[in-house]
Amino acid sequence: MVKFTIEDIRKLMDKKDNIRNMSVIAHVDHGKSTLTDSLVAAAGIMALEQAGDARLTDTRADEQERGITIKSTGISLYYEMGEDALKAFKRARDGNSFLVNLIDSPGHVDFSSEVTAALRITDGALVVVDCVEGVCVQTETVLRQALAERIRPVLTVNKMDRCFLELKLEGEEAYTTYLRVIENANVILATYQDEAMGDLQVRRATGPAQSHISRTA
Repeated sequence: MVKFTIEDIRKLMDKKDNIRNMSVIAHVDHGKSTLTDSLVAAAGIMALEQAGDARLTDTRADEQERGITIKSTGISLYYEMGEDALKAFKRARDGNSFLVNLIDSPGHVDFSSEVTAALRITDGALVVVDCVEGVCVQTETVLRQALAERIRPVLTVNKMDRCFLELKLEGEEAYTTYLRVIENANVILATYQDEAMGDLQVRRATGPAQSHISRTA
């Protein structure tokens, strides 16, 4: 069920302190579009059961046919937070409702210019990494692009269910796999980090760049 109206979105467009622009970046097939679908479903725009199959931000016929993102595509989401969640938030805001402009960008190396274009109009980036495949060549490329634009990344470890369903790992082994992804991402962050951005190293539970786990649809 949709949790907002067009009028709600329109009103938030006049509140510049309540607008957030986020891009989703990753290596090809690491789950960017599925994650975007899940966020769209959480906003009530489509059913959760459709997330991953709908590929809502793949609007071109060739994208749907080939199953890859070719052009960066944005979608606006309405998000409302409770007072408790905003206690530590010290920046200016007008109310508890926020407009999140989410941009799903390509993961294929041939479309890197689309990633740069998306990063230049966003405040932050969700860096999606497949927990089994780990940090790949294009993961390093998009992280380097984000840091070049002084965008602070949020590491999202995706497809955790693959550890159990495909690799048949025990809990401790899956956790080690998860930590290895974080460590490899930290190596890239340390290599290309701009001192003006401060500490960007990902911690297990806390830190400038929070690490999150999501599953495939």
